[in-house]
Amino acid sequence: MLQGLKPAIAGVSIGLVAGGLAMRILRSQLFGVTPADPATFATVPIVLLAVAILACVLPALRAMRLDPTAALRADG
Repeated sequence: MLQGLKPAIAGVSIGLVAGGLAMRILRSQLFGVTPADPATFATVPIVLLAVAILACVLPALRAMRLDPTAALRADG
């Protein structure tokens, strides 16, 4: 699971930094909306990480239910 979550955590981190830098550029482009919306900067990473966790947990649970010897026999 950790192998799948590392890229998600890195992507969210890079996205937060890029979003923080981009809000300075976009400040003049937005009308009626503040670029540094704290609710958005808090909610989006949580939702993205929750989806990444689900995407990693479901295959991991399925792999844990497999019999290792049956999986190795099917591979060869």
